[in-house]
Amino acid sequence: MNPAFYEQVALWSQVLGAVAFLAIVVWGWFRFVTPAVIVARDRKNAELLEAERRRDAAKAEVETARRELEAAGSDAAAIRARAERDAIRTRERIVSEAAVEGDRVVRNAEGELGRGLLAARERLRDELLARALEIARESAKKLGAGPDRRLMGEVIDSLERGNA
Repeated sequence: MNPAFYEQVALWSQVLGAVAFLAIVVWGWFRFVTPAVIVARDRKNAELLEAERRRDAAKAEVETARRELEAAGSDAAAIRARAERDAIRTRERIVSEAAVEGDRVVRNAEGELGRGLLAARERLRDELLARALEIARESAKKLGAGPDRRLMGEVIDSLERGNA
């Protein structure tokens, strides 16, 4: 056989080997690399979608929190206004109750004053009566032993017993 033939066989075997190698590389590329790239792309897209979903959820939470903050502000203002109204009503009620209590205390004091005046009059009358009886006794002692003295003693005794 001729050396040119072997050179041709060697050349074509290298060409066929290169073609086979390229065919295996292309087949391997489509069989292994392309699916792996597609899976990686899909996973990355899913991550991006999840990140966008979390971002949208965070925006919604921020908006909800902002509305709740505004509602809390208006609630606080309403509570403050209600507290002021309640404070005014409570103050008016306390002042009214104090005025009623003051009037009651004044009425009681006036009644106590009247009772004290009556008690003082009673004591004065008793003291005057006791003093009058004492004066009458002394005057009766100055009278002689006659019927006037006896009569005066009976009147005084009767007054002391409360029969008069």
